Amino acid sequence: MLDRLKAVLKARFGTAPDLNDAPKGVDVLAEMANRRVVRRYADKPIDPALLDTLCAVALSAPSKSDLQQADIVIVTDPGQREKLQALIPENPWAKAGPALLVFCGNNRRHRLLFEWRGRPFVNDYLDPFFNAAVDAGIVLATFIAAADRVGLGTCPISQIRNHAAKVSEILGLPQHVFPVAGLGIGWPSFEGVMSPRLGLDVSIHRDRYDETGLRDKIAAYDRRRNETQPYKSQRFVDRFGEDAAYGWSEDKARQYSVPERADFGAFVRAKGFKLD
Repeated sequence: MLDRLKAVLKARFGTAPDLNDAPKGVDVLAEMANRRVVRRYADKPIDPALLDTLCAVALSAPSKSDLQQADIVIVTDPGQREKLQALIPENPWAKAGPALLVFCGNNRRHRLLFEWRGRPFVNDYLDPFFNAAVDAGIVLATFIAAADRVGLGTCPISQIRNHAAKVSEILGLPQHVFPVAGLGIGWPSFEGVMSPRLGLDVSIHRDRYDETGLRDKIAAYDRRRNETQPYKSQRFVDRFGEDAAYGWSEDKARQYSVPERADFGAFVRAKGFKLD
C-alpha cells in the first residue's frame, strides 16, 4: 500500500515524498490522494439519513475557537433546486445528482449571544467574516472527504458566489449568514478525473516562504499537465488567440482576465459585516 500511495502522489504532483515506512492509515491516505472530481452521477437516490450523517461528520471538523460558524443547506426540493440551478447553468452537475448542498458561513449565532446578554459586539471587523468563511471551507473539505469514503462523488461549485444575493434570498439566509460554495453530489457514473497539482516544491515551504525558480517550476507544471490532462479548449480565443503551449498558467491568466464577483464585497457588507 505504501507503493500505491507513492504512485498516486507522483501522478498528482510529479514527485512523491521519499517515505520509507508505511504510516498508520496508509490505505486511507492513498485513497484521499487519489480523490477524483466527479461531475456525472448515476440515477440513484441518496438515503437522506446518509446525507445527514455525512453532514454530522463534516461538522465534527475543527472550528475556530469552538464558535461553530458553518451551516449546510441540503436542497432537494425541485422548486428550490430549479431556482438555484438557473443561476449556474455552466455547472450542469448541479442538477445531475439527487441533492445540491450549499455550505454557508454563519457569524449570526455568535452575535446573537451578545444580543441575548445585552452586550456590545466589539469585534465587528474583518476577522468575524474571515473566521466564518474558513470554518465553512473546513466543513466543506471534510464533507468531501467523508463522501469519498462512502463511495459518493462530489464537485464544489464556487459559482454560486457570482449570485450571492439571489442565492441568499432563495435560501432565506439572514444577516451575517452567507453562501461560501455549493456542492454537487451523487453516486458516480464513472471513475472521475484526477486533477494534477502544482509540484510540491511550489506549495511546500521550509521555515520561510520561498519562490526560488517559481517561473520555471510553473512552466514545468504546464508541460506535465499537458502531457497528462491537456485542456480540451482554450478560453477567450477571440481576445488572446490560440496558444500552441496552452497550459494551466495561461488558462488561469485568461480565466481571471475578466472581472468576477466584483459585487461580492458589497453583498458581504449588506449582510452586516464590516471588512476593516
